[in-house]
Parts: sequence; C-alpha cells; structure tokens
Amino acid sequence: MNRSNLHKTLLKICFAAMMTAIVFVGNFLRITMPVPLGGVTAFTLANILCALSGILLGPWYGFLAAGLGSAFYDLTNPAYVMEAPITLVTKGMYGLVAGLVLYYIFKDAKEKYAPQLLATICAAAAYMAAYLVKNYFYNAAIQELTEPVQRWALVVSKIPATVTNGVIAAIFAPILGVALMKALRAAHVQVLTP
Repeated sequence: MNRSNLHKTLLKICFAAMMTAIVFVGNFLRITMPVPLGGVTAFTLANILCALSGILLGPWYGFLAAGLGSAFYDLTNPAYVMEAPITLVTKGMYGLVAGLVLYYIFKDAKEKYAPQLLATICAAAAYMAAYLVKNYFYNAAIQELTEPVQRWALVVSKIPATVTNGVIAAIFAPILGVALMKALRAAHVQVLTP
C-alpha cells in the first residue's frame, strides 16, 4: 500500500471513529415516552447521525459508525443492554443503506441534496421495517405477549415515534451531509469514497 492510500485509509478510520462517537452521544439526545403495552418509545436525534454516517463514509464504514455508536449507547443503559447486538445490526443498517444508495446509485451526484434525501428515505424505510420486525418478535417475547393481536398492538404503538424519527432524519441528514461534504471538499479532506 503506498503512502497516499495508507493516509486515505487512516483518515477514513479516524473519521469513522469520530462518527461512532458522535452517534453514541446523539443517542443520549432523546425524549422517552411510555407506550400502552408497558414498553417505551423514544424520539431521538440518533437516526439523523446514523444516516449521516452512511452519507459521509459510504456503506461499510457508515454501517460500523452507525451500528457501533448506537450499540455502545445500549451498553450504557441497563434497559437496553440485551438489545445491543440487535441495535448494532438495525442501526448499522441505517448507515449501510444510506451509503449503498448514495454511493452506488447516485455516485456522480452524491454531494447534492436530492440524492442524499433519497438515500436517507431508503435508509429510514429499511430501518423502520427492521425495527418493527424486532418489536414484533423480540420485544413482544420479552414482554410475554404471545397472541398475534398483542404483538401487532405493540408494533402499532411504536409506529408514530418511528415514523417521526425517520422524517426528522430525512429532513436534517441531507442538510448536514451537503454542508459537511462542501466543507470537507474545501478543506481538501478526501474521505468521501466507499
């Protein structure tokens, strides 16, 4: 590996570590609310940062930053410790899908708002589906909800916060992504390739 590639890889690893820390801290910015079936749901800014990880770092480093940052948060909260491996995959998927859509479908226009918006919407939709499936199988089992109607009631109770988080991410992640890509390009920092 020549010096240029080594420098680029090292820069990308450092940037991914920084995004992991930002996602971790972003998970603390949440409003938690109870849901009718005894669980909780949260409005959080972390989804913005998970999508931003994929936008800035591409799919693979975006997966790591979004997934690890969110899983580390789960490890700090006794209520979520058991869900950390699931969170690694579901939140990591947020960064993965955003990165895949942006860098492989819109590779020539990745610094524009519209492609970043579409990438974030795809990532939010994929995450929402995975999160709701997790609630149906995992969270319902923990709460000993055995009847399908009970499980679906749990899923439905989580939909408003999940959709709101996705919409907020779709609005703000592309705004931040465009601004940060422009600033990184102006600073001659080349970390924006998958």
